[in-house]
Amino acid sequence: MSQKRLATRIEQAAESATLAIDATAKSMIAEGIDVVSFAAGEPDFPTPDFIVDAAVEAVRDPRNHRYTAAGGLPELRSAVAQVTKRDAGLEVSDGQVVVTNGGKHAIYEALMTLLDEGDEVLIPAPYWVSYPEVVKLAGGVPVAIPTDLSSGFKITPEDVERYCTERTKLFIHVSPSNPTGATYTREESEALAATLDRLGLFVMSDEIYQHLTYSAAGPGERATSLAEVAPPSLIERLVLVNGVSKTFSMTGWRLGWSVAPLDVAKGMVKLQSQLSSNVANVSQRAALAAVRADLGATAYMREAFARRRSAIVSGLAGVPGFEVAWPEGAFYAFPSVAGVIGRRYQGTLVGSSMDLAELLLAEARVAVVPGEAFDAPGYLRLSYALGDQRIVEGISRISDFVAKLES
Repeated sequence: MSQKRLATRIEQAAESATLAIDATAKSMIAEGIDVVSFAAGEPDFPTPDFIVDAAVEAVRDPRNHRYTAAGGLPELRSAVAQVTKRDAGLEVSDGQVVVTNGGKHAIYEALMTLLDEGDEVLIPAPYWVSYPEVVKLAGGVPVAIPTDLSSGFKITPEDVERYCTERTKLFIHVSPSNPTGATYTREESEALAATLDRLGLFVMSDEIYQHLTYSAAGPGERATSLAEVAPPSLIERLVLVNGVSKTFSMTGWRLGWSVAPLDVAKGMVKLQSQLSSNVANVSQRAALAAVRADLGATAYMREAFARRRSAIVSGLAGVPGFEVAWPEGAFYAFPSVAGVIGRRYQGTLVGSSMDLAELLLAEARVAVVPGEAFDAPGYLRLSYALGDQRIVEGISRISDFVAKLES
């Protein structure tokens, strides 16, 4: 009998650094410590009342007290198909939609459905912390394509070709990006889609931040979906991932979805039927109210993020040793802190962005996520999904701390 307690796949998987740091910050706050946390990757607004009201009504409806179809409520799958046409210019059948327990669940199911042992997956870096871990859990091999501040954290078709091998099966696309806020223009998306199609790759496009854009796509407009510019042959290998978490401030409701070619969608439904049966019906009813609503219902959130974006970027640009680009989407700033690395705090060497993040939390009571979590050492991620005054206070604390560093 094997004496090994945990499976190798679990031992090798890394804990989510963003969730871990956010949990530490919340624990400190619960103890009465005044921490300004830039760690959380979720809107700080309550879910809109009309969505909550739909959930309350759903709770009292006995239909929602039972199992439903593994792929999602028929009316929600239909509504998602309609918004996919609106937001991605893609006509799909209801059967191509799979409702999942959040966007992360959709990503997991898509990769589990598509990847065999040893398949390589190209992931532009910096990347969201979960992409490579889910690839590994599915038996795949994550391959990072590095970017930096000088390239606007965006890859080119030439980058894809350089890292593609005979073992490459899938490319992960995200625009706007977590953690950088980088957003591909329509022209950049067209060029990328043409190369991905020519190489015969599958593509998973994470579009969870699609409606949170500020400049590249135009104020208040959505980011270009890869489906809008993809050749028909690529559409047959394209999986879109989206959800209500960011646009409607519903992270805790755990409701996302994928839109995929029919055979892939059927495979995901088969997996979900064995994994979790169906998504909670009350969350599905709440999401139905959200996706049926006019996007203007949450425009105030985007407007607040746009204002906060200006405040945080302007503030960070004034910190000596920091260099920051304007994020074009999502709600993250991703400054380079290369000018601070190598300095000392009371004799302690700041040898990395990880060191800097630890010192900021311990000494300045500011929580940030180090770039190491995103395969981007030398950077920090700061979420601006917090109140305007807390942003000002947090940046002030960072600036005061950096001023104390010794050369």
